[in-house]
Amino acid sequence: MPEPLTATTAPHRLLILGITACPTGIAHTYMAAEKLAAAAAELGYDMKVETHGSVGVEGAFSPADIDRADAVVIAADTRIDPSRFAGKRIISVGVADGIHRPAALIREALAAAPSAAADGPDGSAGNTPAPTTGRSDVGGTLYRALMNGVSYMIPFVVVGGLLIAISLSLGGEATPKGLVIPEGSFWLTINQIGVLGFTLMVPILSGFIAYAIADRPGLAPGMICGWIATTGSFYHSESGAGFIGGIVTGFLVGFVALGIKKIPVHRYIKPIMPILVIPVLTTVIVGGAFVLALGQPISWVFSTMSTFLTGLQGGSAIVLGLILGAMVAFDMGGPVNKTAFLFGSALIATGNPAPMGMVAAAIAVPPLGMGLATLIRGRYFSKPEREAGIAALFMGFFGITEGAIPLAAAKPLQVIPANMLGGAVAGGIAALFAVTDSVPHGGPIVAVFGAVSGVPMYFAALLIGAVVTALVSLLLLGMSARRAERHTRQAAAETPVSTAPQAVPAPAPAPVPKTVLDYIDEDTIVLDAAETDRDAMIRTLVGRMGATGRVTDAGVVIQAALAREKLGTTAVGDGIAIPHAKSDGVSAPILAFARSRHGVAWNAPDGTPATLIFLIAVPEAAAGTEHLTVLAQLSRALMKPAFRAALQSAATPADVLAALAAQVGPKPASVK
Repeated sequence: MPEPLTATTAPHRLLILGITACPTGIAHTYMAAEKLAAAAAELGYDMKVETHGSVGVEGAFSPADIDRADAVVIAADTRIDPSRFAGKRIISVGVADGIHRPAALIREALAAAPSAAADGPDGSAGNTPAPTTGRSDVGGTLYRALMNGVSYMIPFVVVGGLLIAISLSLGGEATPKGLVIPEGSFWLTINQIGVLGFTLMVPILSGFIAYAIADRPGLAPGMICGWIATTGSFYHSESGAGFIGGIVTGFLVGFVALGIKKIPVHRYIKPIMPILVIPVLTTVIVGGAFVLALGQPISWVFSTMSTFLTGLQGGSAIVLGLILGAMVAFDMGGPVNKTAFLFGSALIATGNPAPMGMVAAAIAVPPLGMGLATLIRGRYFSKPEREAGIAALFMGFFGITEGAIPLAAAKPLQVIPANMLGGAVAGGIAALFAVTDSVPHGGPIVAVFGAVSGVPMYFAALLIGAVVTALVSLLLLGMSARRAERHTRQAAAETPVSTAPQAVPAPAPAPVPKTVLDYIDEDTIVLDAAETDRDAMIRTLVGRMGATGRVTDAGVVIQAALAREKLGTTAVGDGIAIPHAKSDGVSAPILAFARSRHGVAWNAPDGTPATLIFLIAVPEAAAGTEHLTVLAQLSRALMKPAFRAALQSAATPADVLAALAAQVGPKPASVK
């Protein structure tokens, strides 16, 4: 490893580049930026910080900045492409490290080995080392990779599913072979386009999981192997492995490609590694393994399940309905689902449409149930997941089980068991009341077309199954959220208090249309509050907001703020907490401040109680606009000891406003 650069050995004043980002792109992003800038100033270095927040990228680096830079510090909990820094000394850590040990990060970056140059024509990062986190975070890596794949897959599910549903509703005809669109019809073309979207969704899921782990060298192999996973003909199966197979290939490709990237090669080979060697080897290794090793077991399971179901026909119809319903809901279009569906379809021709009635009732349960769950407890789901939930409701009406896949892929341990339980209930009820279906399709649409007998109980089975799925999924999601909160508290309690470097005042951000003073007034300021409980403090601040008339539903705002805390503490250390809520319970952005008399336990990373608490609430529709820039101002200001001291010594709310005006009033400045 080369000798670390220092201010005495460098021929010029060192320039450090920093990138900060957090999942929500709000407080932590800007606090880390301020901490890094202050630490660099104290060490005697120049620094420029590029923030990737909810308002977009601010302080973007110019080519001249990158060319001159001596080292790069990436403090982010979201994926940042490092390829433009090829050849530079670079480290990548979580955003919390940027807040709590900025000086150490700068020293580590200056001591790091230069990354490999990106000579490939695709502009890839060559053998750029994988980011380091400073601690083992395998679970976090897996989760972020899965979420990356799901986020790219959702549009394919929504577009494909809605086009199929529209074409079936407007152009479909009920026949003994199911809902059929006549040949040559315009709606057949629309249907085929929708099918194409569904065909691509699993390869996209697999490809972008791999991309999140191994960067661009993993993208093509991930998509190719995802296609293999869903195409049963590759391994002599009547059905592919579905979205579960796509998740498996995505992770396999990602880690295989990452492993190949770490193999030392001759410098003449490095330029072709990301565009030729890594993709080809990874595709052959993972694709071959899936065809030769994983495909045959899938095929065997498929045939074994068919034999098992055939043997159940002479037994209890209710048991058969429970099993078929659970199978249909398990992988939503995968081999288990297809086995149950084909079993029910095959028996229609033999004059026994009862099993298809069980299957038809269960088919719509996952999308209807999970769509209902997103409506009941939207705070458990991200905004894209809530949007996918609305689309799932529509797809569920047309018996498109795949509508629930984005939610199941994002939260498999909670959603899949709930789907199976709801599907089993629907199938069992349909069996109990001898519901039949004379066409190989499911969902409410087949009843509309008159293909179902016992229509009232058919709909009862659908609705009860969907409600069971919704309630069980919310129960499991709530339990997971509470476990995550306990884990966060325990981790915070075990984390040693770190000594952060004293911040040196740095220039404030560029002028913005409004400042913090536009969102706060004396009525929303509480000095020496007696509350020592986090939830009680949030309720107190929301209550103060209510006096302004901007809060239309205090309960909804409180619920939104507490839901945000379950995603991760909003305390950042140094006695500071910045809880925030996006809620339609407020009519306009508003800010409240409390100074705690005794301190509030807030699960801070450094273990310190929060004494300075700012709560910001914004309407759902206003999220991502000017208030985020204002919050960035506040976050940066709170990193300055002088500002915190002014807040601690304020005798009246007017003193708090004066301290804010001195720090965040409109004046030209930028993070440097």
